[in-house]
Amino acid sequence: MSAITKCNDLSTPGLDHILWKYLKAVIKDKSYLINIINITNTCITSLSIIIPKPNKVAYNSLKMFQPIILLNTLGKLIKKAISERL
Repeated sequence: MSAITKCNDLSTPGLDHILWKYLKAVIKDKSYLINIINITNTCITSLSIIIPKPNKVAYNSLKMFQPIILLNTLGKLIKKAISERL
C-alpha cells in the first residue's frame, strides 16, 4: 500500500494502458490486494538482478542499488514493493 500511494495518478501509463488511479481503486478490494501481494511474493522468491547505480563510490547501503524493470504498470508496482522490502 505504501508503494502505490507514492505513485502519481498523472504519470504516463505503460503498454497495458493502466493508470495508477485505476490500480489504487482496484486494490481497495482486499481480494485483489491479496492476489497482487501473492504475485509480488512470487517475484521476490524468483531470480532478481540488482544493478548498481552509476557514479557511486561506495556500495555499503541498499539504496545504492536499483532494480531495473521495463514492465507494465502492475510490474512497476511490484518493483516498487520489492524495492521497499529490500
